[in-house]
Amino acid sequence: MDIIQLVVIIISFILTGLFIFLGVQVWYILKEMKLSLQKVNKMLDDATKVTGTVSEGFAGMAGLMGGIKAGLSLFSSFRKKGGHDE
Repeated sequence: MDIIQLVVIIISFILTGLFIFLGVQVWYILKEMKLSLQKVNKMLDDATKVTGTVSEGFAGMAGLMGGIKAGLSLFSSFRKKGGHDE
């Protein structure tokens, strides 16, 4: 066997091992990215729930304020009618 053939075979084995090692590392990186994206997705879902709860609270508060405003306008209209009758 010639020295050049031996060097080519050794380099081929080294490159093959390196590519296998890099492939495994990429696999682990992708696995970690998947877990990270799942955690981010869960956080976004929780944030959506919190935002929905807060918006429901504001909608309830707006309804309460609208009711108070309507009640005050009703009382003010009674006061105006009472003032004109006297």
